[in-house]
Amino acid sequence: MRCLHNIIFLGIITVIIICGPPSIAQNDQMSLDDIMQTGEQWLQENIDPDVLNLLGSMDGAKARKFLADFQQWLHSECVVDVTSIKETAVVVLPLLERYEESWPYAVWLKTRLDYLEMAQQFKQTLPPPLKIPGEVSKPVFYPEPEVERKVWRKKIESKSLPKGAEAYVDRLKPIFAAQRVPDKLVWIAEVESSFVPYARSPAGAAGLFQLMPQTAKTYGLSSWPRDERLQPEKNAKAAARYLKYLHKEFKDWPLTLAAYNAGEGRVRSLMGRYKAVSFDGIATHLPVETQMYVPKIEATLLRREGITLSQLAAPDS
Repeated sequence: MRCLHNIIFLGIITVIIICGPPSIAQNDQMSLDDIMQTGEQWLQENIDPDVLNLLGSMDGAKARKFLADFQQWLHSECVVDVTSIKETAVVVLPLLERYEESWPYAVWLKTRLDYLEMAQQFKQTLPPPLKIPGEVSKPVFYPEPEVERKVWRKKIESKSLPKGAEAYVDRLKPIFAAQRVPDKLVWIAEVESSFVPYARSPAGAAGLFQLMPQTAKTYGLSSWPRDERLQPEKNAKAAARYLKYLHKEFKDWPLTLAAYNAGEGRVRSLMGRYKAVSFDGIATHLPVETQMYVPKIEATLLRREGITLSQLAAPDS
């Protein structure tokens, strides 16, 4: 029984830190001690005490080893490594859905299960290492951007609309249009939150478009005493303004979306390092989620609106 408790405990810790770097793009990388402390605090604040009592204690050394391995993946460019946590995420999801306190985090996690499924698929389809005489062959850890686009399009082709999506799209398109941003980009909310306005990331993002607190504050939203990010119209307006700001710098929707997910500083740095002028030029150097986030959004736009990112107009001044 204790073994089961340990597995569930690790699962909750996984939820706490999964996909952390893209979601906390404005923050510095957290140390292992920081992650452990943050995880324990989150558990105390958000999980029912009865659940914590059920979980019991566990070997701290094992937890730290797990977190160390996981942190290494979080900051890597290796998409296929994520497959090792898929089973844990699937196990912990029903637990998070069961409790009111953790339900917003379950919504957030559920929208990202696609990444785990796709990573597993990429692992099975990646080509074998290229053999060069006299050199040690290196395995391929990520698919090329064009391959990702094709696979994501196939994946999203059969994806049904999230509940309530159409109603939200009708409400939010005028808000994007008023900010002179292509109104079709409201479908970002499907990828971010499945159109659930109360979705929350363990890293602190919230709402339909998963705005971090500082970003929300920059664009006029208050988080206290009431979190305005949970109000769909206000969240959408701030997201549209942020997208417009990012596009002004990057002049390109794939790069803009990469910056929205991974942080403008990271995208800017990678473009300079690799002398790149496009998303494809830096895609395989971006964090795991961002590598899949941009093609997933494009596939969603193609499915819902019959349009690609390259066909979207630039924001009007």
